[in-house]
Amino acid sequence: MPNLPTPPSTGDDPYLWLEDVDSTQALDWVRAQNLKAHARLAESAPFKAMQADLLAVLDSDSNIPYVEKIGAHYYNFWVDAAHPRGLWRRTTLAQYRKAQPAWETVLDIDALNAREGENWVWHGADCLHPGYQRALVALSRGGADASVTREFDLVEKAWVNDGFELPESKGGLGWIDHDNVYVFTDFGADSMTRSGYPRIVKQWQRGTPLSAATIVYEGRHDDMYIAAMHDSTPGYERDFVSRTLAFYNNELYLRAPDGTLSKIDAPNSADKSVHKDWLLLQLRDDWAVGDGYVAGSLLAINFARFMAGARDFDLLFEPSDSTSLAGMDWTRNHLVLNVLEDVRNRLSVLTPGPQGWARSAFIGAPAMATVDVSAVDSDDSDAVWMVTRGFLTPVTLSLADLDAQPEVLKAMPAFFDASRHEVEQHFAVSKDGTRVPYFLVHEQGLQYNANAPTLLYGYGGFEVSLCPEYSGGLGRAWLSKGGVYAVANIRGGGEYGPRWHQAALKHKRARAYEDFAAVAQDLINRNITSPRHLAVQGGSNGGLLTGNMLTQYPELFAAVVVQVPLLDMQRYHHLLAGASWMEEYGNPDVPEEWAYIQTFSPYHLFDPAKTYPPVLFTTSTRDDRVHPAHARKLAAKMIDAGQDVTYYENIEGGHGGAADNAQSAYMKALVYGFLWERLSAGHG
Repeated sequence: MPNLPTPPSTGDDPYLWLEDVDSTQALDWVRAQNLKAHARLAESAPFKAMQADLLAVLDSDSNIPYVEKIGAHYYNFWVDAAHPRGLWRRTTLAQYRKAQPAWETVLDIDALNAREGENWVWHGADCLHPGYQRALVALSRGGADASVTREFDLVEKAWVNDGFELPESKGGLGWIDHDNVYVFTDFGADSMTRSGYPRIVKQWQRGTPLSAATIVYEGRHDDMYIAAMHDSTPGYERDFVSRTLAFYNNELYLRAPDGTLSKIDAPNSADKSVHKDWLLLQLRDDWAVGDGYVAGSLLAINFARFMAGARDFDLLFEPSDSTSLAGMDWTRNHLVLNVLEDVRNRLSVLTPGPQGWARSAFIGAPAMATVDVSAVDSDDSDAVWMVTRGFLTPVTLSLADLDAQPEVLKAMPAFFDASRHEVEQHFAVSKDGTRVPYFLVHEQGLQYNANAPTLLYGYGGFEVSLCPEYSGGLGRAWLSKGGVYAVANIRGGGEYGPRWHQAALKHKRARAYEDFAAVAQDLINRNITSPRHLAVQGGSNGGLLTGNMLTQYPELFAAVVVQVPLLDMQRYHHLLAGASWMEEYGNPDVPEEWAYIQTFSPYHLFDPAKTYPPVLFTTSTRDDRVHPAHARKLAAKMIDAGQDVTYYENIEGGHGGAADNAQSAYMKALVYGFLWERLSAGHG
């Protein structure tokens, strides 16, 4: 495990021993709870049938093999029943256009595990531009965030003897050229930030020991993450150093050949990106420069002129009450903008020229779907990948040139019969009068008799937007069995840009929970469901959300699912990566901030004298981002108080909760089995 800060002791917490992740006492408790959960939920024939059904979706050969163009090849990482840990493979575009492409295996992770006696999980690869003969491959034990990195020969399809190799840590390697890399990792004592991420970045030359790498930049202990990267765009080769102080607080520096750093003097809260001649700034706060720009705007300026002092920006996007910038991507000659309008994607194409930026429509994008676009190869073409999907519409992958109709290359099959269902969008009114959108998926002809088993999902943090997504597992295990599904776009998310996110930060956190409760109440008021048939589900920050539904709004729900959650908000910043989230939640060590943080700390809000709805906690021993003790401690506290608690902790899986499809299917089946058990006796 990486070198992580040691949490201070807390004398008045009787469950502190559960923070010792791998202690015999803690793991004995985990195993005992796992056995109980398995015995109650996982031994029945219906559960095993559901698990098999979910695994069939995950392992299906009909899933789309998404590719990344790397040189002349199109690379894909593929997981199925025969390859549970996955194959890294490649093909040509001509082959990829076929229904059954011919693939060349580059690296077999299952075979690697068998040879090395490990449980490696794929964490990605960084390929050396422009020849693409070498790659830096990251592998994680059991799915943790921490990984090892090794150099791989893409021609010989073999590990490079005496190549670059980095021991297990949070951080990584990044190419500069064939003989040099940037390295940001655990260099030993005092080299990591308070959040457990790299504090120092160095340049490392081939053939020398890691100890001989030279310092490029050294951040502070209270920073979040330090890194460096090389821009290999032909004709624009240059280097940058990034200093992330906290979420939405970062500095970017241009690194000269002599090592001198020049700060890109833009607001720390802005997203900064440099592409060829252009600097783009996506603002998260109002900026008074020039005529002034509002939060959520996208600005462009010639990079060299900006570094020389110019501030005459082009305004490429300005948000409205109903719109926000969801994403953007450069092709060779164009910038594609992806805008959310009331949580529905709208695409446009911007083209820089001597007379400014020309704007045109994106040809062929569907009007009623979630749409993502990404450049195929921004160095060589204006082609983009376009991925579309919806709650009831399987994923489709198209290849699009910006001046022609997209070419459909791959389409996922329907894993359930969606013809009987429909999607609606509604707006609930929160406590302060704010209109909060949510999506509703249900059978056509739904009887509004308050009896529909209904699952409400949410997240509400870190400016993450929840858009319609297709899930064959959800369709098979929930919708096709008569369940209603709702997704709430509450404040704290990014559905309406930075203002929507900032409306629920720190002392305003309660708004996210009020929004979610308002959506739950709206479902009840519409007579779709009732508290006897309504459940909530969320993970990570969404686990904090559902933990607050459990403790603050227990009267609204019949079942609560809390996954890889934050729950102990007094100690979250001392556990693993927790310190990096203080810009989101606040610092509990500051009395004025603990005064409001404790109002949304489920671990402290729990009252043993009250009765709470049945709750399922799931987490992972190998989660090195959100400490499993959050789930362990509240579960133990509730169990000791005689509450209805089911707890399951996957030994592998990292923050994603599962290390392979079989584990994922089991975990999903636990959730749906629990929900059907609690919400409706005659369904499923």
